[in-house]
Amino acid sequence: MALAARVLGPGRCALACRLGGRSRPLLPAQSRADFAGAAGGSGPAISARKGSPRLLGAAALALGGALGLYHTARWHLRAQDLRAELSAAQLSLSSRLQLTLYQYKTCPFCSKVRAFLDFHALPYQVVEVNPVRRAEIKFSSYRKVPIVVVQEGDSSQQLNDSSVIISALKTYLVSGQPLEEIITYYPPMKAMNDQGKEVTEFCNKYWLMLDEKEAQQMYGGKEARTEEMKWRQWADDWLVHLISPNVYRTPAEALASFDYIVREGKFGAVEGTMAKYMGAAAMYLISKRLKSRHHLQDDVREDLYEAANKWVAAVGKDRPFMGGQKPNLADLAVYGVLRVMEGLEAFEDLMRHTHIQPWYLRVERAIAEAPPAH
Repeated sequence: MALAARVLGPGRCALACRLGGRSRPLLPAQSRADFAGAAGGSGPAISARKGSPRLLGAAALALGGALGLYHTARWHLRAQDLRAELSAAQLSLSSRLQLTLYQYKTCPFCSKVRAFLDFHALPYQVVEVNPVRRAEIKFSSYRKVPIVVVQEGDSSQQLNDSSVIISALKTYLVSGQPLEEIITYYPPMKAMNDQGKEVTEFCNKYWLMLDEKEAQQMYGGKEARTEEMKWRQWADDWLVHLISPNVYRTPAEALASFDYIVREGKFGAVEGTMAKYMGAAAMYLISKRLKSRHHLQDDVREDLYEAANKWVAAVGKDRPFMGGQKPNLADLAVYGVLRVMEGLEAFEDLMRHTHIQPWYLRVERAIAEAPPAH
């Protein structure tokens, strides 16, 4: 069913990235030469003042320090300009795309994609897929949602898998590479999941295909990039599997969840009634198997609370988001997964019994305040 967490095992593909060989210097080469000349170079003035080595040393140090501060300040201002230019370029690129999202509204993977699109102010059309017949995606051999179809001029590309969709579109916005080329960096492959079922997995799906300069502009360092990838995968491999056992924890919660699914989804009258009652009963039983499969505690709420507090601890107290002053892809992934529980008892308990609410509301506000694309 729509809210049931689909089993997507962690990617085990070899990294096949297109990374540029350029590195970004801390200071321009000429600046470093100027600094060296000022601090230690010998010239006529220095030769004439051999009798005052201490005074000369102090003067050279002061001049070198001043130049160093000047170039450091100039570099920081230039970095701010580059970030502003990058944002403007993203807006320009986004205006060239026509996006169509095929989804189940209550699916956590689809919610992740919407959070990304909304935060980046990417306009898109939504096609709600009937979870029984799935006629809306009959054009696709890939039979899961989300699917995003991207129209750019006369070219049309289909993006599958929530994390691939996010990584590919973010790579496009930052680098401006052709989307057709970017997709080739995330090749699909067949794999067996833990239940012995063949599934389609995608290589490199948490990696943005940027050169060194673009990566430096976006992340500022390798640690931030690694952290983002780690927690994006955590959202897929662990957090998402806590949703179904919690929203279907009791018969009453299961019925309330399916009432929400039917109300928000695309069902016919008969389909909706059958889904609400038969689906609730089925998912209540299935949630017990999911609890055993993922080795959850007797009270699955405790696992949800632990996960939420683990995330809050990873973000820390010194930054509003894992991305620093604005949400990064990990923030948006965790928010998107949790958002599907809004209005349900599990969500209310989560807000009440963990420390996650302030962060959650900050992300919600950041998405709502995203500037519109031009």
